[in-house]
Amino acid sequence: MSSTQGNGEHWKSLESVGISRKELAMAEALQMEYDALSRLRHDKEESRAKQNTDPSLISWDEPVLDFYSKPAGRRKDLKLLRGLSGSDPTLNYNSLSPQEGQPNHSTSQGSQPGPDPWPKGSLAGDYLYIFDGSEGELSLSPGPGDIDDFSKKLSPPPLPPRVSIWDTPPLPPRKGSPSSSKISQPNDINTFSSVEQPPGKSLGHRILEEEEETGSGGPGRLLGSVDYDGINDAITRLNLKSTYDAEMLRDTTRGWKEGRGPLDFGKDTPGKPVARSKTMPPQVPPRTYASRYANRKNATPGKNRRISATPVGSRPHAVANGHELFEVSEERDEEVAAFCHMLDILRSGSDIQDYSLTGFVWSAVTPSPEHLGDEVNLKVTVLCDSLREPLTFTCNCSSTVDLLIYQTLCYTHDELRDVNVGDFVLKPCGLEEFLQNKHALGSHEYIQYCRKFDIDIRLQLMEQKAVRSDLARTVNDDQSPSTLNYLVHLQERPVKQTISRQALSLLFDTYHNEVDAFLLADGDFPLKADRVVQSVKAICNALAAVETPEITNALNQLPPCPSRMQPKIQKDPTVLAVRENREKVVEALTAAILDLVELYCNTFNADFQTAVHGSRKHDLVQEACHFSGPLAFTVYATHRIPIIWATSYEDFYLSCSLSHGGKELCRPLQTRRAHFSKYLFHLIIWDQQVLTCGRKLLGLWPATQENPSGRWSAPNFHQPDSVILQIDFPTSAFDIKFTSPAGDKFSPRYEFGSLREEDQRVLKNIMQKESLYWLTDADKKRLWEKRYYCHSEVSSLPLVLASAPSWEWACLPDIYVLLKQWTHMNHQDALGLLHATFPDQEVRRMAVQWIGSLSDAELLDYLPQLVQALKYECYLDSPLVRFLLKRAVSDLRVTHYFFWLLKDGLKDSQFSMRYQYLLAALLCCCGKGLREEFNRQCWLVNTLAKLAQQVREAAPSARQGILRTGLEEVSQFFTLNGSCRLPLSPSLLVKGIVPRDCSYFNSNAVPLKLSFQNVDPLGENIRVIFKCGDDLRQDMLTLQMIRIMSKIWVQEGLDMRMVIFRCFSTGRGRGMVEMIPNSETLRKIQVEHGVTGSFKDRPLADWLQKHNPGEDEYEKAVENFIYSCAGCCVATYVLGICDRHNDNIMLKTTGHMFHIDFGRFLGHAQMFGNIKRDRAPFVFTSDMAYVINGGDKPSSRFHDFVDLCCQAYNLIRKHTHLFLNLLGLMLSCGIPELSDLEDLKYVYDALRPQDTEANATTYFTRLIESSLGSVATKLNFFIHNLAQMKFTGSDDRLTLSFAPRTHTLKSSGRISDVFLCRHEKIFHPNKGYIYIVKVMRENAHEATYIQRTFEEFQELHNKLRLLFPSSLLPSFPSRFVIGRSRGEAVAERRKEELNGYIWHLIHAVEEVAECDLVYTFFHPLPRDEKAAGTSLAPKSSDGTWARPVGKVGGEVKLSISYKNNKLFIMVMHIRGLQLLQDGNDPDPYVKIYLLPDPQKTTKKKTKVARKTCNPTYNEMLVYDGIPKGDLQQRELQLSVLSEQGFWENVLLGEVHIRLRELDLAQEKTGWFALGSRSHETL
Repeated sequence: MSSTQGNGEHWKSLESVGISRKELAMAEALQMEYDALSRLRHDKEESRAKQNTDPSLISWDEPVLDFYSKPAGRRKDLKLLRGLSGSDPTLNYNSLSPQEGQPNHSTSQGSQPGPDPWPKGSLAGDYLYIFDGSEGELSLSPGPGDIDDFSKKLSPPPLPPRVSIWDTPPLPPRKGSPSSSKISQPNDINTFSSVEQPPGKSLGHRILEEEEETGSGGPGRLLGSVDYDGINDAITRLNLKSTYDAEMLRDTTRGWKEGRGPLDFGKDTPGKPVARSKTMPPQVPPRTYASRYANRKNATPGKNRRISATPVGSRPHAVANGHELFEVSEERDEEVAAFCHMLDILRSGSDIQDYSLTGFVWSAVTPSPEHLGDEVNLKVTVLCDSLREPLTFTCNCSSTVDLLIYQTLCYTHDELRDVNVGDFVLKPCGLEEFLQNKHALGSHEYIQYCRKFDIDIRLQLMEQKAVRSDLARTVNDDQSPSTLNYLVHLQERPVKQTISRQALSLLFDTYHNEVDAFLLADGDFPLKADRVVQSVKAICNALAAVETPEITNALNQLPPCPSRMQPKIQKDPTVLAVRENREKVVEALTAAILDLVELYCNTFNADFQTAVHGSRKHDLVQEACHFSGPLAFTVYATHRIPIIWATSYEDFYLSCSLSHGGKELCRPLQTRRAHFSKYLFHLIIWDQQVLTCGRKLLGLWPATQENPSGRWSAPNFHQPDSVILQIDFPTSAFDIKFTSPAGDKFSPRYEFGSLREEDQRVLKNIMQKESLYWLTDADKKRLWEKRYYCHSEVSSLPLVLASAPSWEWACLPDIYVLLKQWTHMNHQDALGLLHATFPDQEVRRMAVQWIGSLSDAELLDYLPQLVQALKYECYLDSPLVRFLLKRAVSDLRVTHYFFWLLKDGLKDSQFSMRYQYLLAALLCCCGKGLREEFNRQCWLVNTLAKLAQQVREAAPSARQGILRTGLEEVSQFFTLNGSCRLPLSPSLLVKGIVPRDCSYFNSNAVPLKLSFQNVDPLGENIRVIFKCGDDLRQDMLTLQMIRIMSKIWVQEGLDMRMVIFRCFSTGRGRGMVEMIPNSETLRKIQVEHGVTGSFKDRPLADWLQKHNPGEDEYEKAVENFIYSCAGCCVATYVLGICDRHNDNIMLKTTGHMFHIDFGRFLGHAQMFGNIKRDRAPFVFTSDMAYVINGGDKPSSRFHDFVDLCCQAYNLIRKHTHLFLNLLGLMLSCGIPELSDLEDLKYVYDALRPQDTEANATTYFTRLIESSLGSVATKLNFFIHNLAQMKFTGSDDRLTLSFAPRTHTLKSSGRISDVFLCRHEKIFHPNKGYIYIVKVMRENAHEATYIQRTFEEFQELHNKLRLLFPSSLLPSFPSRFVIGRSRGEAVAERRKEELNGYIWHLIHAVEEVAECDLVYTFFHPLPRDEKAAGTSLAPKSSDGTWARPVGKVGGEVKLSISYKNNKLFIMVMHIRGLQLLQDGNDPDPYVKIYLLPDPQKTTKKKTKVARKTCNPTYNEMLVYDGIPKGDLQQRELQLSVLSEQGFWENVLLGEVHIRLRELDLAQEKTGWFALGSRSHETL
């Protein structure tokens, strides 16, 4: 025993690594008890050695005991040694043959004695060694010279310096021990420092006090009873504390940099758990140490293998149950070993000429016809350090970047002969990314973004060598060995549920002490047996509370005891009175426990492993296809039964079934019904063969988490209370080899057109289902029968393969040859082969081969789905994993998003182990610089999450103070780290926080509004929202789908001008969202017109007019609004986005509309009781239509809007399979509203793939009409306005809705007089009257004239009433009048009343007359300056009242086609109809005849449109059974009439169309002029 130095400082040290004083005291008591027993046993063995050659079953060997000084021949006991081994994660353990374990006598003789048992070295781990007994003697540890020689054979990767924790003086020798010169020097066998270790330093500080050794040989006395349940609870708590604390890891890293040890024990940190990473020392050093394998044949330099200790000398005899516990190794698991080998090949295979380029973030490139056109010109500003003034170029989109660089260099260099254009790059100002020199300017997404929002394109010319290279990989990064497990254990993970080696060592110490006492006992066997049972129970409880039948049988041989009363227990105590019988029982029990340890290591992700005797190899190998035996295994029992089960149910049975790709292969089989049993724990034992190698433990998932889409992929070992099923597979006499069959040599291919028309029609209807989820059995049968005819329908392959009747080995050749000969699929269709339905490796390999042509931009679009598809891979090393890692290594943008997606996957309890390995592999490949960058990002996210949680939980009055305090911690982060990239994008590089621009939103989640300082001085600050408490994965998915829709539209030449903002989940319940500048919510826009503003039509138009005062600016904003509003309508309908109110719909000042906050989608509407809150198909209200029409009457621009909606809808419908594939791959991601096929069915029904384009156009037109006519949407907006009033400060209502900015007395000049001159009639945006007001100011030579409407006067008065009491304000004219409110008489009367009002207003008390509202009202607006006192002329673009009454006119838009003896006539729009004679708008409808028709039998008509001169119909009228020859003789008569109720309908216009003049081989679409009897075509 070692003596404790100091005055208890080691208690603090051990507490800081997660061990409490109670646990240490308990361990010390057990140690003292063990020492007493060891001395007693030693004395007995010495006296019996000459008479009795039968070895005792268990003995303890310690280097400092007298027992070690005895001759080798007299030590023939079975030995269980415990030692400490290094924890270097880059080394791998290999079990050696007995020949390799022979002693190296030259090494032993060279040992240098010394009193210090442990020299200082690199940080060591801790292992529990449980050795076989073998013939020969046990050699002791080699001396320092051996360690030095040993180290030269190793080539470990560089690791942080590891300094010993405790520096103590040498330990004094034990009394009665031989001279220290006869004792070899124990040492850490995994110490790899090549420098000779200085003596006098101890790595493992003894935690137990040295006790006096007694010289008597009397029996030892136990030191009182021990609370084993308490020990077990302490061990459990110790393991639950074993989390990976990122903060402690950072402290440790700083310690390395400052030259300190891994932990600084100078400061008191009692009770704080420490991250159990590879950089940490062992918590509880065992008492004995031994070095093994000082001479290894396979320890060749240059090959990094894990080195561990095994006996050097021979031992008396072998026992079959010997095991060792070693540091976890990549070689332990064949699957992980193959994965590591693949990583080494991947990293060594990179052919990189210039490593500095690997640190560049390249701007994403998305080519499209529009952006590459020569006719599209760009104005580009280029800045350069060598130029005082920026350069401005005008170039077309198709120009390459290097051409622009060359043009710039012409201005910066006098001579270009020695200048290489490739040495320069262009960087967008404000972004840390670079344009790709060989690509066209217009293909870069940054350029496209600038064009969309009319942002100036500003680029900076830089030399490549001047670019930051902190993220670049190095040669050393690619050549250093893979340290997969090291990176796995550094990850932040949920609470670690596996027991550590340290804790298991304590439990084994206790068990061996009790076994010693039981073997040496002369009586009182039940009490000794009870203590053994308690120690076994503690071990089993730590090992997942599993009690194997071997342990049960061994315990049954012990006498009855209080801890375990069962009928099968040995009742005759005299049997155990014989020592040999006790030894047999202990031997069987020890072997059973060690088998359980091995089973535990193979099942759980333990940080240690057992040393198996060698993998089972057979000479006989049998192909799996020739194996005819049925699948058989034995269901033994379930462990960890919840006590509620035992008290609530009487009988239990287990149901088993077999499936492949989600398809059941056999009917479920059930076990017999059994009661629960109580041995060591509650368990249910069946021990029954269910179906017809080796033992397996399977964790069961609770029924509440059942998800049929992917829940079979991994057992539930991560939940500490999961029920564990134990099954036993029969062992085989031969190895079974699984090989994929070769495809058939020939597979017929037939033309689809050679089928009968009926078969073609049926097959096309099946293929139109677009997804395998809705195939019926009849569909599958028909598809498989006609599979050889489907090659031309390339996208149907997933449907065909899903229809295969069987995937048995004999059927695979036919499937594989079909797969091999199939036409190359595009990547969108190939995604369908990565579903869980297709686990076959050949199918998945082919799918990955087809998607290999994805560009980096396209890969980023589909990356979330590909990360989810990794769940369905059978092995870690798969084609999909290789593809993703290879692409991630070659592009930093892919690496960035791949990292965060994998990190989010760690939270998926069922697949976290797989994602841990994949994330470790990515970190292994990406290089040191990027690993450090990711560490900074995680640190920043954790800091922000902590701050957001504190602000959210605080009282509203304290939030601002907490926010300011927390921002100081964020500032400190940037002080320590300099800069950091935001998880939103690797292009966003920031160097600080701007506290004055930071605040929070007053919503339920209280998200933070943050402003970061851009590293680029040419860029603006980066504003983001950080949310804590909301799961942003659904927002991410929705925005991803909208982004893909937008790209589809752009590729088809239809830019819907969608606003796509960045949103990324950085963990469950937290994430970042990009803030869109110059935008406002519809609620804030509407409440500028009062709380009832949502019921008014003008707020949006007035707001856009305010921010776009020029006519051209306003027209451009309206155009942006029409396109973006149409795109939003289509996207929100297809995705079923619900919970739409005016606070999650936003509008930019440029007119772009967009949606935010996608907490509800796929039709999961929010409910008010039993009433759906979202009643309309999508949000399209009258104030939106007001902007589109330019007033409250429908105009021709509304036709354009409807056409845009229908065209965009049909383009998305063509890609139905893509969206079903993408959403289908996300079914297992854990998003609650996307969890089953019903959610996927919503999108399928919304896209209506079975409809024709014409039918889909009609359908969506009706949806627009339904949404526009919905009162529920406006009511919903109004209710939300009321609900948000509590969050709205009074300042929000103190601005005038029509004034773009506030003006004051000081800025505008004092008003001396105002006078309302006259009123004038206006026609735009509505018919009415406007009042001209003359404003005189002091010191102004000329008066100014402003124009204000009565409603604007009323708004001013309402806002003043919010500031001042009514007694200080003049009375305002009444709004309500009898008769027409827009008549000239009313306007004249109001002019006099308003004149009096404004006179009294400017002569009121100073606080009223001089307030900002009054001066803002009377300040000229842009429209006043433009009008300059003249009236506004009516606009002719609307034209609804500009036409003289009585003239027949207007135009009708038709689409006419002929197919299969059917004439299709779609009536689309009518524009420019005349008003009725009474001046009212007509109620038009269309009536057609197919002439000649004397009997009037061909009459067809549309629905009636109400009160409009510009109606929209989009109705299809069909004439069936018209032979093509008859068309030449037919004429189409179309009449537009106005329905008049009881009176005769009024003819508004008519057109005759001769069909023979139309080429109906193709669809004919155009405008036809209406007249009295015309047949003109526009």
